[in-house]
Amino acid sequence: MATATLSSKGQITIPRIIRNRHHLEAGDKIEFLEDEQGVVTILPVTQSVTKLKGLIAKPEKPVSIEDMKQAVTEEGGKI
Repeated sequence: MATATLSSKGQITIPRIIRNRHHLEAGDKIEFLEDEQGVVTILPVTQSVTKLKGLIAKPEKPVSIEDMKQAVTEEGGKI
């Protein structure tokens, strides 16, 4: 298990093994998530949004902007 020490300025150094495993470099972003129990999860934010391409299948039939607007108008207020 890797550990880090908090400095007087509130800074930590991410251990080398973690930086290497996640390919973290100077300037990379790190996200901190806290759940209801106070458990903090630290996630590297190093993936490009282009990695999401192809995650959702294309619709068989293209949807027009007008159809999208109509669907939002009709369904937008429903819970």
